[in-house]
Amino acid sequence: MQIIKYAFQQHGDDRGMLVALEEFDDIPFEIKRVYYMYDTKGGVHRGFHAHKNLEQILICIHGSCDVLLDNGKQKKIVSLEKPYEGLYVPNNMWREMYNFSSDAVLMVLASEHYVEADYIRDYDEFLKFVKET
Repeated sequence: MQIIKYAFQQHGDDRGMLVALEEFDDIPFEIKRVYYMYDTKGGVHRGFHAHKNLEQILICIHGSCDVLLDNGKQKKIVSLEKPYEGLYVPNNMWREMYNFSSDAVLMVLASEHYVEADYIRDYDEFLKFVKET
């Protein structure tokens, strides 16, 4: 399983830092949806799903968290702890986010609008789906 982690260009001076992201330049797809998670309580795990078509970039813009990626054959854990790094999560990839620091803000850039039919929320169904594709 190939893990793609982007290091976005940072701009800074005595006022602070800035990261600008543009679709098809810094992000490999058209951005149709942006959302973020924060105030995640200790011990909470999120995600537990895959997408049939949607692609994502996960950026922990504050604090840190871990992401378990599972393609049905291999599992890898990726730590996100830098606000200028993004993790690419392709379609057909199970994901679980956990180990959130108390100050974590996890932003997600998505290639599609929310469509419930695109979600695979049952792990056994996910394994069957990736085996068939």
